[in-house]
Amino acid sequence: MLEKRELGRSGLQLSPIGLGCWQFSKGENTAGRYWDSLEDTTMQEIIRISLNGGMNWFDTAEVYGSGASERVLASSLDAMDIGMEEAKIATKWWPMARKASSIEATIEARKDALNQRPIHLYQIHQPFSLSSVEQQMTSMARLHRTGKIGAVGVSNFSQKAMIESNEVLDTFDIPLASNQVKYSLLDRTIEKNGLLDAAKEHQIAVIAYSPLEQGLLTGKFHEDPSLIQQTAGPRKWMSKFRSSGLEKTEPLIQTLRYYAEKYDVTPSQIALNWMVQYHEGHVFVIPGASKPKHAEDNAGAMAFSLTREELLHISDESWKVQ
Repeated sequence: MLEKRELGRSGLQLSPIGLGCWQFSKGENTAGRYWDSLEDTTMQEIIRISLNGGMNWFDTAEVYGSGASERVLASSLDAMDIGMEEAKIATKWWPMARKASSIEATIEARKDALNQRPIHLYQIHQPFSLSSVEQQMTSMARLHRTGKIGAVGVSNFSQKAMIESNEVLDTFDIPLASNQVKYSLLDRTIEKNGLLDAAKEHQIAVIAYSPLEQGLLTGKFHEDPSLIQQTAGPRKWMSKFRSSGLEKTEPLIQTLRYYAEKYDVTPSQIALNWMVQYHEGHVFVIPGASKPKHAEDNAGAMAFSLTREELLHISDESWKVQ
């Protein structure tokens, strides 16, 4: 089993893989309608399996169903009598058409949605606030100093905005814990634009969302393309899900299948294991789960270790399809 690791310089010890909870939005608001609505019992089972599999943290957000995801997560943890520190919670403030003052003004609403469970990591969801990075980080620092949140993170921030956030927080003697960005074997943009190198230099963890490219790296759509038309959201219209996209990525899928057979695991577990090991602890991942078997698969990705040679081989194959 892969060990827990520190999120940047925050002191927060997290499993390399956490559960992304966007799917728990219950079909509410625009963001929530991206996914099919799940039954409460299904979501609770997904959470239970994730915890039992060694995952100790959950990533949610205000915008996921206008707090529906936060409420489901907290009520499920309460129903299972999970201790306040046993399950770590990361959530996010939604900045669109808002000023930095909203960060502090809305924190009690976030805590209420989470049934007063601790917010171990609070993140700015997008860089599109009406206030400056300095103003946003100052508000986050005040919440941190008053004990209303734990670590401070950002999401979807550019390299420049990430470094500026870190510099502002440094004046309060608070580290920027993480930057949550899109990253996978099929999207290595942060390695090409310098963001990942900068994060490593400043000891800022990267939290990768969409690490399985919305299921593409499981190989199931390559095996049966007809499944694409059954998916919720806009996936069916994305170029990477078209026949030409599937053909382009088939060699990488074959590589994942080869190692999956070797380790008696699934292609998605190989992809996730690569994500959390290739950069030697700097990257965390938050795959989602809409079925209990997805949660089992996610957690199982921490139960083995690819060799350095295998990690490099998969990396080489990945670069061929960028």
